[in-house]
Amino acid sequence: MSSVKTVVLGDLPPPLSEFLARRRALGQDLFDEVWEGEYHVAPAAHPWHGYIDRCLAVLLEPAGRRAGLIGTGPFNLGEPEDFRVPDGGYHRGMPSSVFVATAAIVVEVISPHDETWEKFGFYAAHGVEEVVTAEPAEARLQWFVLSDTTEYVATDRSPLLGVSVAEIASAIEWPR
Repeated sequence: MSSVKTVVLGDLPPPLSEFLARRRALGQDLFDEVWEGEYHVAPAAHPWHGYIDRCLAVLLEPAGRRAGLIGTGPFNLGEPEDFRVPDGGYHRGMPSSVFVATAAIVVEVISPHDETWEKFGFYAAHGVEEVVTAEPAEARLQWFVLSDTTEYVATDRSPLLGVSVAEIASAIEWPR
């Protein structure tokens, strides 16, 4: 099935409400997001996605600790009616609520048909200082730094973690 976007105006039809309730009950909604009131259903990703996510967590954790940041897995960045779920993050202190206002760094592992690149404006609006993207299919790691309050620019080194992109990328055994 190709990627499609479905928008339902008005009240959700009962079968759709039941579908979303079933996803919640089965824990399948972990990566679902709400974009300004629009519900985005995101299926579980390819196993390579999880592998790259774990590699990054292991590689970045020591630098995160040295920088005084706390690393997490997926979390809700934003508010109940408008949030995104990055694959991971680094925070200035332990997040204490289900919805987190900001993060120092968010990590996004890119999967086919995902919406990573569309999230950058949202991340900037929430003061996320750095965004890391990993593309398993391209064996590519990119790092972006918030240059002002609205745009990210690519960099070859994390100012917050003090690690180089090349160093981290070369430590990953990328899928073939």
